[in-house]
Amino acid sequence: MPCLYISTNVSLDGVDTNPIFSEVTKAISNIIGKPENYVMVILKGSLEISFEGNKEPAAYGEIVSMGGINSEVKKKLIATIGTILQSKLCIPRTRFFLKVYDTTAGRNYSKI
Repeated sequence: MPCLYISTNVSLDGVDTNPIFSEVTKAISNIIGKPENYVMVILKGSLEISFEGNKEPAAYGEIVSMGGINSEVKKKLIATIGTILQSKLCIPRTRFFLKVYDTTAGRNYSKI
């Protein structure tokens, strides 16, 4: 199950966040190749975030997935989610940082 957690210093009061959740869920599903009903998105606003020494609109995200992540997928996730945040919350893509983590990377499984 892919899970995306986004933190931003932008106030979400009065913002219709439904389109953000919908677009991000569809994008993650398409890019990683997991069904939409497996995707979780958490969006938290009005946090104290400083980036480049100022508090202009910015966001930090972490996405964790059990499989489906490679370097091309990472690039697509960063670009696509950044574009959605720019269009829906006016956060410049250059002020968005996304940490991408695949929980199956580097694990060795063995049978007992």
